[in-house]
Amino acid sequence: MRKDFGSKTWVYPQMVLIIGTYNEDGTPNAMNAAWGGVYDYNQIGISVSTHKSTQNIERNKAFTVSFGTVDQMASCDFMGIVSGNDVPNKIKKAGWTVSKANNVNAPIINELPLCLECELVKLEDGQLVGKIVNVSADCSILDPNGNIDTDKLHVLVLDAISSSYREVGRVVGKAFIEGRKLK
Repeated sequence: MRKDFGSKTWVYPQMVLIIGTYNEDGTPNAMNAAWGGVYDYNQIGISVSTHKSTQNIERNKAFTVSFGTVDQMASCDFMGIVSGNDVPNKIKKAGWTVSKANNVNAPIINELPLCLECELVKLEDGQLVGKIVNVSADCSILDPNGNIDTDKLHVLVLDAISSSYREVGRVVGKAFIEGRKLK
């Protein structure tokens, strides 16, 4: 037996993505966007509607996307519940610091250890597509071989079904290997 819930945006998990931009005066700004993911091989797509950040992206043609983490949950949530129009320096209020990205005109949030540096591909009807030109990772999330260790990242995801945040869990299998059992 199944139960119908109608039309819902219940895709799980929804990564907590923090979009970083520079305001017109050069101050950093950020917003929380959970409706995003892979768009193409080297592109990310995010549903963003219209915000101060989207105006910044259109002007600068660049943005960063950092992954929310469990230890930064309150600050990540804050980025989604207040507007940069109402709180002029949201990043400072959240206790975050920034560095300029090496490859695009956008800020990297230092407290979020994994960041995509993106050039604007298109922004229309609230749909943002960015070309990923670099992925930068803080050394704190690297394994001994210098690769990103997602267990160290503690990625924060939105559970839209229960309106709660969760942490990405344990490894349960190997991609592109498990299905071979059925061949």
